[in-house]
Formats: sequence, structure tokens, C-alpha cells
Amino acid sequence: MSSTSTFKVRPATLRDAKNIAELHNNTARESFKSLLSDAAMPLPPVEKRLSFWREAIEYSEPQVFVVLDADKVIGFVGFDRSRDKGTPPTMGEIWAIYVAPQFWGKGAGLALWDAAREGLQEEGCTHVTVWVPLASDRAVRFHELAGFKRELNSAKTVSLGSAKIEEIRLKRALN
Repeated sequence: MSSTSTFKVRPATLRDAKNIAELHNNTARESFKSLLSDAAMPLPPVEKRLSFWREAIEYSEPQVFVVLDADKVIGFVGFDRSRDKGTPPTMGEIWAIYVAPQFWGKGAGLALWDAAREGLQEEGCTHVTVWVPLASDRAVRFHELAGFKRELNSAKTVSLGSAKIEEIRLKRALN
């Protein structure tokens, strides 16, 4: 998977936080549509997401980058050191990566992944993980095309409102 993207990626600013929060909810709804009914999908209010992303951008935890089409934010990635217990300090993690559905398959996600990979390498990370819903074929396929491999013993069930989702951790080297 190599980048031939013409999308511009840059670090997020506080001005981007509202767009990121709205994009996060809208894209999560679309991403999980095949996994959950609308009734079972308890998305946090945009104001709560906005608070989270403002704080993340302000304190760089996680680092947040946005991808633009012209001057419009169409996707974002949050990345930092791994939050998983017992991982070495050289293990990074993609905390979130979302692209507006109308840009799926057009290179915006790849542009975000490239930026996150470079950012993690600059932080001294040698490997990276990401948690992905096992039933989300699109997300699993994207990460596998980017060189991630499934960690088979990592599967876990997480609650998303009243629904239960199986997630699996994928991992790859950053070289």
C-alpha cells in the first residue's frame, strides 16, 4: 500500500475540533450501520466528542491530524503511545481513524495513515497497533492492506450501549 494521494494532511488545530467531532459521529454511524441498528448505536452527543477532541488537540494526547479536500476537513486520525497494559514504550497505537464515507476508497485514509506512521516514528515507536471491530470488513481490510496483521489471541468484547462488539487488535512494524 503506497501513498499516491493528493490530499493534504496537517496537524489539527482547535478550530478543527467541531468538524472532527461531527465527522466522528457521522462516520461512526455509517461505519457501524451494518453491525448495529440505529436504536442500538448510542453515539455520544457532539458536545462530548467536541470536548474530547479539543482537549486532545490542545495537549497532543493523542496527536491529531486532519485530511483536507480543498480546505474542508474530510477525515482525521488520532495516534499516540499504546494504551494497552504491558506494552513497551516503543509501541504506538492508532486511537481513531475516520474518513467521511463519500471519500472512502479514494486515498484519504491512506494519507492519514502515512502521517500517523511518520508521527509515531518521530516519537520513537517501532511498532503500532489498532483495535478494529472484527465484523467491520472495510476497516479490517484497510488495515491489512496497510500491512497490519491480526493478533489472534487479542479478541475482546466491548459494550457499545446495549450492543456487544467483538474487536481484534492488529499490529505492524513501523519500518
